[in-house]
Amino acid sequence: MSWLRTELWTAEVVYTGFGTPMLRGALAVQGGFVVGQGSLEELRARFPQAEVVHKGRALFPPPVNAHTHLDLSLLPRYQGPFSGFIPHVVAHRERRGLEGVRRGLEELQAAGTGAFGDIVFKDEVMDFLLGESPLPGVAFYEVFAPDPQDAEAVFARVRAKVEAWRKREGRVRVGLSPHAPYSVSPPLLKRLAQYAREEGLPLMVHAAESLEEVAFLREGTGPLAEVHRRFSRTPFTPPGRTPVRHLHTLGVLGPTTLLVHGVHVDEEEVKLLAETGTKVVLCPRSNHNLQVGEAPLALYARHGVEFALGTDSRASSPDLDVRREALFLWDKVDPRLLVRALTRGGYRALGLPTPRITRGAPASLVHSL
Repeated sequence: MSWLRTELWTAEVVYTGFGTPMLRGALAVQGGFVVGQGSLEELRARFPQAEVVHKGRALFPPPVNAHTHLDLSLLPRYQGPFSGFIPHVVAHRERRGLEGVRRGLEELQAAGTGAFGDIVFKDEVMDFLLGESPLPGVAFYEVFAPDPQDAEAVFARVRAKVEAWRKREGRVRVGLSPHAPYSVSPPLLKRLAQYAREEGLPLMVHAAESLEEVAFLREGTGPLAEVHRRFSRTPFTPPGRTPVRHLHTLGVLGPTTLLVHGVHVDEEEVKLLAETGTKVVLCPRSNHNLQVGEAPLALYARHGVEFALGTDSRASSPDLDVRREALFLWDKVDPRLLVRALTRGGYRALGLPTPRITRGAPASLVHSL
């Protein structure tokens, strides 16, 4: 019977969601289900009559987009220096909201996304994701408050909202996102990190994204100084440390913390991320568009830092298909690292179980690049 015909699906990298991604691996597929997995040579011996079907660069479980800003999905894409990005978002703030989230979720589903991590700026978006998201994930409530005089009041408001939202968790969990070390005051960063630790909340922080950020935290100079003055009554006193060291001093790093971007880090900082169990979410196409450089993937891999992939927003990336982040980096690092980051790394970052391609799994669970 034709429906029982066996095919051996193969690619440069084959990953079943556990173990090590395979080079020259394959999946045996029969009647719409996976009936075997292993090396191509092994499966050829087991299924000598099977047709070998090349599926491209990689086969893997549903991918994870670990960092999105869905509410920015209707904004025009910005390309240019990082210092112009926040003014770009502010200039188009009227297009930021629930309709963008709906459009973004449709795009995630069309790309076969298995789970997502989203930065939530408006309360109505959190309400919508908790009640209506078709995909599992974590909605990180964003906090932007650079003035230390506001720390206690902001913390109290955020805690009250998070406690109410957590009672509605289901497919989507609630997390916290202090925006960045330059846009959240040190006392508030410290309070939010302590609260997240005590309550088991995942934490997501944009950090070490640009040289402007590094200069601002070390010396108080550069274009981010103007951003700070715009939103704070209190003059900024630079901590004199790089972003990662600053976050570590405040107790922000840890196993439930996701550091987004991580472009400008040295080896000592990468070791610090590894020692604290902090995970990193890389957004290479956004970094390219904002001209901030490339994250040191090989350095992260050498020190065992768990990393995932994200698209960032439609305001800084061409689309929300996280698979294209892996393709963007494909020739720059061992592709097995990218396929793992696209799947298991993303699920682990969000605290979700990784789907596994095992014998009996539907072939629809298998995604490709």
